[in-house]
Amino acid sequence: MSRPLTLYLVAGEMSGDTHGAALMRALRERVPDVVFHGAGGPRMRALAGNGFLDWSTEAVVGLWDVLRKYGYFKKRLAETLREIADTRPDAVVFIDYPGFNLRLAAALAKRRDPALRIDFISPQVWAWNRGRVPKMARILDLMLCIFPFEKALYEQSGLRTVFVGHPLKDEPPPPDTPREPNLIALLPGSREREVRKIFPVLARSAALLSARHPGLQFAAAAASENLVATMRAILDEHAPGVRCEVRVKAARDLMLRATAGAVASGTATMEAALCGLPFVLVYRVARPTWWIARYFVRVPHLGMPNLLAGREIVREFLQDDLRPEPLADALESLWSSGEKRAALRGELRAVIDGLGPPGCAGRAAEAILDLLKTNSSRRGSIRGNLR
Repeated sequence: MSRPLTLYLVAGEMSGDTHGAALMRALRERVPDVVFHGAGGPRMRALAGNGFLDWSTEAVVGLWDVLRKYGYFKKRLAETLREIADTRPDAVVFIDYPGFNLRLAAALAKRRDPALRIDFISPQVWAWNRGRVPKMARILDLMLCIFPFEKALYEQSGLRTVFVGHPLKDEPPPPDTPREPNLIALLPGSREREVRKIFPVLARSAALLSARHPGLQFAAAAASENLVATMRAILDEHAPGVRCEVRVKAARDLMLRATAGAVASGTATMEAALCGLPFVLVYRVARPTWWIARYFVRVPHLGMPNLLAGREIVREFLQDDLRPEPLADALESLWSSGEKRAALRGELRAVIDGLGPPGCAGRAAEAILDLLKTNSSRRGSIRGNLR
């Protein structure tokens, strides 16, 4: 008697939770009695049940943060390995979160766990360490990549790779919302450590702009109520008297309403491109992380819109270059020029058009099920409900 198809999924950030939940829904549409175990965020847990761990607050930024929490993540790795041994899944699906997930994949490969090992949302090793690709080919059975140029890179090392398209293309088209002419969006990222490093500079830039143009308004998005309080305290310290609303999970709304904005590097930059927001890119990390990154990173730009365009279409303010005066000048230039905004929106639209058609989660689900069918001999007969 066969048991239902069982999958173990691991996602460690809010964006991974969103992508993981979409994948879970697509899998359940195709295999209704599929059983999910693992760790992710509230969206994934709502689909899997209470046995699914919520790791949405565990994200770290950069090597320095990883080293500081090394003991914690070592314990998490051991716990996850034990749970995988207990649940005996047909496959383990690693969703983004490469610092933890690639170590988990290597540990599973070392102990010859029979579960297939699948990576969804390919890690950006092409940016910082292409030498890791052959090792990834040895520890993974399938790579599901979201950028078209990644497929050839992974396949060169013999890793089975499927380009599934970008998750953003699965979202409903942004509504044609009228933009508020005097509104500037401040989007410092979703992690507390990012916010504490980036938002004070955004606040001081807003203060400079407000002094130059008293009619300007600002709005910021926070990932949680705790961050709302943190960001309001930062505004009180660095931009007293500046009109700046801070709301929970309002990033998409601001990307549609604002005339210009400052956006922290990461998934949000692609979402801003999808929404047609003319923006500048900002980022700052711990100094040790930045020094190490400068040595290893092998790409000319940090922002994905710039990498996909092959040149800097979005102005980047990184680390020590992220200062209030230059940032205020760049935002003022973008806000005050309809011609510049229209040109940038056109460039961003071209980037989004190059990501392929909608249907990322569905294609990822099909690729996972195809792999399970073709590798059914690894654990005896494939589950009876997989057809």
